[in-house]
Amino acid sequence: MSRSLSMRGSMRSRRDLPPPEKTIERLEAMVDGGNFYEAQQMYKSTSARYIAAQKYSEALEILESGALVQLKHGQVTCGGELAVLFVDTLVKGELPYNEETFGRIRKMYEAFPKISVPHFLGDDYDDEGHQLSEAISAAKARAESCSSFLRAAIRWSAEFGASRNGCPELHVMLAEYIYSESPETDMTKVSSHFVRGNDPKKFASMLVNFMGKCYPGEDDTAIARGVLMYLSQGNLRDANLLMDEMKEQLKSANSEFPKTDLIQFIKYLLPTLERDAYPLFRTLRQKYKTSTDRDPVFDELLDEIAAKFYNIQRQNPLEGLFGEMFKI
Repeated sequence: MSRSLSMRGSMRSRRDLPPPEKTIERLEAMVDGGNFYEAQQMYKSTSARYIAAQKYSEALEILESGALVQLKHGQVTCGGELAVLFVDTLVKGELPYNEETFGRIRKMYEAFPKISVPHFLGDDYDDEGHQLSEAISAAKARAESCSSFLRAAIRWSAEFGASRNGCPELHVMLAEYIYSESPETDMTKVSSHFVRGNDPKKFASMLVNFMGKCYPGEDDTAIARGVLMYLSQGNLRDANLLMDEMKEQLKSANSEFPKTDLIQFIKYLLPTLERDAYPLFRTLRQKYKTSTDRDPVFDELLDEIAAKFYNIQRQNPLEGLFGEMFKI
């Protein structure tokens, strides 16, 4: 009997949860007053009560507000945690992908601080090295926090309705943030998100920018990797768009593609894939093997391209480096 009364009381208290507006106002005032940690715990505990009552809309309001106000105050770890909880709540509520929710995710993404750290630094950046070390640590924390949030959002969008690979715009946002904010840019990861995005022009701009600051020999590898990744997805259109857009941007900057065998291979490969010419494809691979051997992933990408365009089946589909590359 007492257990039954307790359950009814619990259900009634859940139904009686107040609208979140006053809670949001009170917690924002706490953050504005500098009580970041205390407010963070209350954001989490309060939203959890609404989630337990299946009041997902109210929980989302609280978490979004908390993420935005914490990020406004530069509290990246706190803001990022609440942003991830926002996505977790979308999943718990099995809430479908739509443009309105995407807009809320974009708003939180845009609130993350963007303070670029130089990727290539001279010895005189900081005599003691303390400022540089602190800047790099802060940049790593920002990049990891925002990346965790966007990866969670991509997984949600893939599961609940955007597309099999997740929302393309979210992939572009993640690629941009990793490239611009991480002090140790992983170009493979950046490219893997751009090719699942929907903006080859923006990808081209990033590669042109990278060409201006990378070490010798990295530029043609990055370009080839991007093109081959598009092709491994069967996306010849965007592979061509990427090269065409880079050509235009480089011309405007009085520059040009690196004059290497690897770039020559890419220029021959693209028209080859427009026709049924597997023998020529195989000949190109053999002729330029020394160049494509520079990156161990190129061989796997080319195997996948052969499968996509010429129905030459891979022995181990989606395994090894290729499979790792396109994990979310």
